[in-house]
Amino acid sequence: MARSGRKIPEVNSSSMADIAFLLLVFFLVTTTIATDKGLTLTLPPKPDPNEPPPDITKNQRNIFKILVNSSDRIMVEDEELTDVTKLRTMVKEFVLNFGKPTSEEAQALYNSLPASLKALSKKDPTSSDDPKEAVVSFKADRGTSYDVYIAILDELQGAYYEIYGDRVGISADDFRALDRKKPDEAEKYKIAREGIGMQISIAEPSKTGDN
Repeated sequence: MARSGRKIPEVNSSSMADIAFLLLVFFLVTTTIATDKGLTLTLPPKPDPNEPPPDITKNQRNIFKILVNSSDRIMVEDEELTDVTKLRTMVKEFVLNFGKPTSEEAQALYNSLPASLKALSKKDPTSSDDPKEAVVSFKADRGTSYDVYIAILDELQGAYYEIYGDRVGISADDFRALDRKKPDEAEKYKIAREGIGMQISIAEPSKTGDN
């Protein structure tokens, strides 16, 4: 059989590089790349080296101490804690202890609280005097794992959010969702936090093995 004399046409691939480049640009523009944003914490301003450090005196009963070492062992008030979720209730009881209200304003604050929050007040003279004086101190080690650090911080902040929410009759999540640009929600936010600031002191981490 005679072969056909026609040649098979070749595919023009001169524009393939341009098409591949356009596809690459398209995917780079449309793809969302996850980034680790870290913690949203407001840091204090750098101290003036020409100014002496402020003289801060605080009765030890008004400081709730939390320490975490490089092995992720948690010490709360010099006692080991194995269940980090217990921190939330412990912090709430410490902040709302009202062991020795320091002013008429503090006593008025206690009287204004709903029954659910008053029930947390043990009025222990060896614990915090009132919410204005209560400070939660958190110190980690440079070897502390990120997961444990975040878990503890979440419990500390969560304790305050639950206090604020209970105070105005909403959940902690609803409190955090309040839009302060709306007058009614801004007023609710103000009432919830009045007299009870989120006083969490995060100390600079120690070197590995120091605590």
